[in-house]
Amino acid sequence: MALKVVSPAEFTAAHKEAYAILSNLFGRLTPGDHVVRLAVCVEDQEPARATLPVTVEGRGDLDDLIGAESRYFENFAYLLAIGLAQTVAYGLMCLRSPADADGARYEGRVWDLDRGALVPADADRAAELIANWEDTRFRDAYGLQTGQEDASDGPEALCSRHLHTVL
Repeated sequence: MALKVVSPAEFTAAHKEAYAILSNLFGRLTPGDHVVRLAVCVEDQEPARATLPVTVEGRGDLDDLIGAESRYFENFAYLLAIGLAQTVAYGLMCLRSPADADGARYEGRVWDLDRGALVPADADRAAELIANWEDTRFRDAYGLQTGQEDASDGPEALCSRHLHTVL
């Protein structure tokens, strides 16, 4: 399968969407150390991978500090933009977060990257895809792309996701 030609305008739009996705994700993270992983594949190719460690310090309110090292952040955003712009690409984005006090050490969420869209996976699909994360309770992922936001996503969203701007 050949890669399709992507215009500079299409890639710019995908890159902006990648920043919006990360901004939406960051707006939902609770205090603690999180890891976001991304794998983007094209048929018959080895997947390109990126890892983004994210630390959130605070009490779970609007004053929380969210930190990600810029070189990892930019690499992650660039690879995500490629996956969004290149509709023959597919892959996964996974989030591993500290769990609530319900027995599991971690919580995991997964998004399928499919034909230029990041699609939230339910908990069962996440557990099926990422079977090797020990001591992890998988939860349903939420919409991160522009237009996928759901006001009923629950108490995890601390504020409007569109208030965040990633510089």
